[in-house]
Amino acid sequence: MDSNSPIGVFDSGLGGLTVLKALRRLLPNENFIFVGDCARAPYGGRTPEEITLFLKQFMEYFAQRDVKMAVCACNTMTSYGYPLVKDTTPFTLVPMNPSIVPAVRAAANKHIGVIATAATINKGLHRNTAAAIDKNIKVYGMPCPKFVPLIERGCIEGPEIEAAVKYYAKKFEDADIHALILGCTHYPIIRKVLAKYFGTDVALIDPAFETAKNAVDILRQKNLLNTQNHQGSLEICFSAQQKNTAEMAKLILGSDIPPITGVDLTIFAK
Repeated sequence: MDSNSPIGVFDSGLGGLTVLKALRRLLPNENFIFVGDCARAPYGGRTPEEITLFLKQFMEYFAQRDVKMAVCACNTMTSYGYPLVKDTTPFTLVPMNPSIVPAVRAAANKHIGVIATAATINKGLHRNTAAAIDKNIKVYGMPCPKFVPLIERGCIEGPEIEAAVKYYAKKFEDADIHALILGCTHYPIIRKVLAKYFGTDVALIDPAFETAKNAVDILRQKNLLNTQNHQGSLEICFSAQQKNTAEMAKLILGSDIPPITGVDLTIFAK
């Protein structure tokens, strides 16, 4: 496999750009292809069979693009499809890191909150990971179905998103959490609003950085780090766009972006 081949990054929508940002910060010389499936977002209410099919479609697409690695920037696909697909691809597939370890470091009482899609919470990825590390860790999971639709249409500040965050934050009042894992890659986009309602005593844990570090370690182990000495290329594709998609992508990445192109994922695995 060519070390100068691109790295694929994918998600159900815009949220995966938070992981792409972390990856580009650690791997500035790598070439990236980002794909967001906005046409079928959110995935949180989908069946396990649908989620797995969508993941397989991403895998076929990236196989055609000759990537050396694909990073699953979606906790829902990590929870359901990843265990079934991880050994079937011609490239390394990197799942989202649940980030229990940094959360425990931040929570002296070992009380951790997790906000995520209903699918991710129902699968119990974070609770099971925590139990394997330390049975004294208490994980309080909360599905937050209001968030992704709001974020996808650019509602990341103002009364509507604040009302949604306030609603979910209130449900944690009796849990005494000291760390909150942002268990959906969309949620770091509303970090300021989350901080406002969860308060300074709750550390917000973004798994994007831990996931990016995992990708770096794997590339190094496999001797696949890009050897070019200049800024890597970037391609951004979405299966559907709203009028604010380009503006949101630029805001999340904190930099200028290339022209966004379209992609039809439904033509791949059936």
